[in-house]
Amino acid sequence: MTCWYEGPLAAFDTETTGVDVENDRIVSAAIVVQDAAGTRPRVTRWLVNPGVPVPAGATEIHGLTDEHVQRNGRWPAPVMEEIGRELAEQAAGGRPLVVMNAPFDLTLLDRELKRHRNSSLSRYLEASPLNVLDPRVLDKHLDRYRKGRRTLTDLCAHYEVELTGAHDAGADAQASLDVVRAIGRRFATRLERLSPAELHTLQAVWHAAQARGLQAWFARSGTPETVDPSWPLRPELPAAA
Repeated sequence: MTCWYEGPLAAFDTETTGVDVENDRIVSAAIVVQDAAGTRPRVTRWLVNPGVPVPAGATEIHGLTDEHVQRNGRWPAPVMEEIGRELAEQAAGGRPLVVMNAPFDLTLLDRELKRHRNSSLSRYLEASPLNVLDPRVLDKHLDRYRKGRRTLTDLCAHYEVELTGAHDAGADAQASLDVVRAIGRRFATRLERLSPAELHTLQAVWHAAQARGLQAWFARSGTPETVDPSWPLRPELPAAA
């Protein structure tokens, strides 16, 4: 029987106007689908005119200028609908979804669906829930004492995965998918008997523990930043009174 990390996987990634999941916007997104390790992937890409200016700092990261997305991007409402439907299709097909730092991309998508479709990600996934595989959470749990950063670029270097065109949504999604396959192979004795659904549940626990550890480190260093333990989706902030 084929292990999950050699079988069908999908991956999702976004490029955005910033890092605030409640207020920033998606400017590009991609979903990569691969039926088995080593097979040719299918890539669907979206370019979005977010309706707000793209800050220069964001452009420096992903290269998408405000002028470019205004000229070539589509309006957000139909794009978010298409992305929601595509993720629902992957879930219905039983493909685990790889998302690097899932609480960022999936929460941002959820807020965009609320903003532009008066909906939510959970509504698109009512029939078939996603089983998410987050390379960052998996790596931090399985190799917890390794020092150094764990960005996608760092993970690609560590697991010897090629990353060409970093901060392009399609390239990052493909690299994340390849990293998850590499993690599966390296830690096969610990992962091969776990199903994607079981791993999804475990990652929520692992991420919460990782968040508590990071929060404690922030407290010791006097950093006021708050770490959200929710995974793979952050709860919506309560409305102001």
